Order: sequence, then structure tokens, then C-alpha cells
Amino acid sequence: MAESRIGPGARLRQWLIERVRRSRFLPVGVPDKRTDTDRLGRPFTGAVLVYFPNGADALYQLRPWLPALRALDAAHGVTVVFKDSRTAAIVRRESGLDCVTLARYGQLDEILAVSEVKLALYVNHDPINFECLRFTSLVHVYLGHGDSDKGVSVSNQIKAYDFCFLAGQAALDRTSAAVMLYDAPARSVLIGQPQLDVPAPEPQPDPTRPTVLYAPTWEASQPSVSYGSLISHGAAILDALAGDYRVIYRPHPLNGVIDPDYGRADAAIRERAERGDTDVPLERSFADADLLITDVSAVVLHWLPSGKPLLVCRPRVPVPPSRLMQTLPLLDEDADVASLVAEHLHADPTAAARRDLVRYYLGDTTPGAATERFVGACTDLIALRDRRWAEHVARGATGP
Repeated sequence: MAESRIGPGARLRQWLIERVRRSRFLPVGVPDKRTDTDRLGRPFTGAVLVYFPNGADALYQLRPWLPALRALDAAHGVTVVFKDSRTAAIVRRESGLDCVTLARYGQLDEILAVSEVKLALYVNHDPINFECLRFTSLVHVYLGHGDSDKGVSVSNQIKAYDFCFLAGQAALDRTSAAVMLYDAPARSVLIGQPQLDVPAPEPQPDPTRPTVLYAPTWEASQPSVSYGSLISHGAAILDALAGDYRVIYRPHPLNGVIDPDYGRADAAIRERAERGDTDVPLERSFADADLLITDVSAVVLHWLPSGKPLLVCRPRVPVPPSRLMQTLPLLDEDADVASLVAEHLHADPTAAARRDLVRYYLGDTTPGAATERFVGACTDLIALRDRRWAEHVARGATGP
């Protein structure tokens, strides 16, 4: 009967939408919403849900957390919920985690009603997160996908979550200073950066010359935090270092999404780079490089524990004051890049000051310590949820 009430025009639209969703022409950034229908009505088996409604172009936000999520899965069971089946397939293959694609809020509601999920984790502030944030039976935790001195590292949106997991004291100080009417110490848990616990590959240095990693950030969706150096510094860096140095170029996956000029600058630098030096995996590039040139971004903190020198391109827009930016050497647009690189490779004048920053920004960087704190913090919140839920149920049974 329901089918008969759908007119031919609506049926045609539904058919066309389904064909587009299955088509190879659907952009990777547009979720295909191809529901795993075999999972409808069946409970999630674990206590933890990771909500990731984005497409594959945003996987750089989720991928760094996958090793820690595997550790959490072993302790409590983890299901990752997607709106894009292609992205789910990638994460399922790379992580082995339970990955489910759901198109609509109602489908998630149906499954949670028969599940024992107690904790929901989020790696970004996508507005679609609110479809999951609506569930009052869960503790909601913002993980984020990077900690840095970028202006977007703190957002009023964190008030939507019950707790926020932060790397170190620097992030807590930053949040306390920047977010008004928010009790950051009460709502923050310092866990370090589990992303750093992944064993680094053995270095394979170029025996003939030093290696420099150039890893700029993208143009950003907000002009006030457009810290990317591709247009201002990129070509000059490649020109100055060509020949005497091996330059690995590590582009940001979103280059050119907002500003086509960044896309053109990215393409130009790819053409300048030596063959193979634009496709080096991040862990391999970190291991092989002797010096990093980057922008104000989370890349700085990932590099910091290596103890190796780095230069930060001075952005064209103001950056919030921080101990990191007061310590690190800044590369101006008109700087003598080759001389600065040589100086910092040979003398490394900020080495001691950088060592002092590691604990402030990252906490304990002993291998495995951050992952242990992450799993422990999730365990504590699951226990907290159980206590509060029992109190909630008791109040409902006895009245106010």
C-alpha cells in the first residue's frame, strides 16, 4: 500500500539517487548513504561508538586514532558508524574494526535502542555529529584530530560534548584562555597523543645529502586561520634546496578545496619535486627527514619528540600567542632558506628549548603511555556512565 502511494515521479527520483550513490562519479567528499541493511535492528556488540559521518577526503582526521581505537576495541568493543560506505570499507580494511554505514538518524536510533553502547567518540566538529549527540544515554567525548596552536584548535563547539580528551597542559591552558563560560579543567582529560605510540620505521637516509621534509597545511575554510605557506613560501623552498638536499613534499589532502590558487600551487610544487618524493608515507618521511619545514599545524607536535630541528613558515595572518611559537624559528617569505636550513642542521640552536616543550604539549611520550591513558580514560567514563545511568533510572522509578 505504501508503495502504491508513491507517484512515478518520486520513484524515478529515488531510482536516480540510488544510481548516483552507486556511481563512480559521486565525489569522495559526498557520503553515499548506502546503508548496511543487514545490520538494521541488530545491536552493536561493544560499549563504544565512534561517529564519523564524513567522506574519504576527511580520513586524515580518523586514521591517526585507529591504533588507539584497536586497543580500546580489545578492552570494550568499538563500532565505527559512517554515512559513506566507501569510507567504511577503507577503515574496515585498514583497522579490522566493526564498521557500519547508516544513512539516517532513525536507523542509529533503532540500533542504539537494542544496544549496550555507553560511550561515543568524535574526531571532528562536523555539524552532523549532532545526530549522535542527541542520545542522552551516552557519554560524549571529543577527541579531535590534531592539537596545535592553530586558532581552530579551540572552539566553542566543545561545549556540546561531556568531556574533551586533550594531549597536554598546553591544550588545557589554551582551552581555558580561549573558551568563555566553560570549565575546561572539569571537562578535560589529559591523555597525551596516542598517535605517537605507533612504532616509527627505521630511518633510510639519503647517503649523499641531507633530507628536508616540507609539510605545509592547507588554506583552511576560514581566512583568519589560513596558515598555509604553499603560495607564500612553497616555490622558494623547492628552488633554494634543489640539488643540495633531498626534499620530500608532504601535501595536505585538502589543498585547493577552498582556494583554487592553493590547488595550482600544490600542482606546481609536485612538478618541481623529484620523482617519488611526493608520495612518501608520513611515518616514513618523518623517519627519513633530517629537518622539517612546516606551518602552524599539528605536524609540529608530531615532529617535536623526534628531537630533530624544524622551521615554521611565518603565516600571513596573526597566530594566537603560545610558548611554541615564541620558541620555534620562523621562516619569512624573503628568508635565505638554504642558509637557515644549513644553520639549523649543523648547530640546531633551539634544541634545548624544544625539549622543554615536549612534556608541556604532549605529556608523557614514553611509547605506549598515551594509549594506556586513552583506554583508561574511556574505561573510567564508561564506569561513570553506568553509575549515573543507575541513578537516573532510580530517580525515574521513585520520582523527584
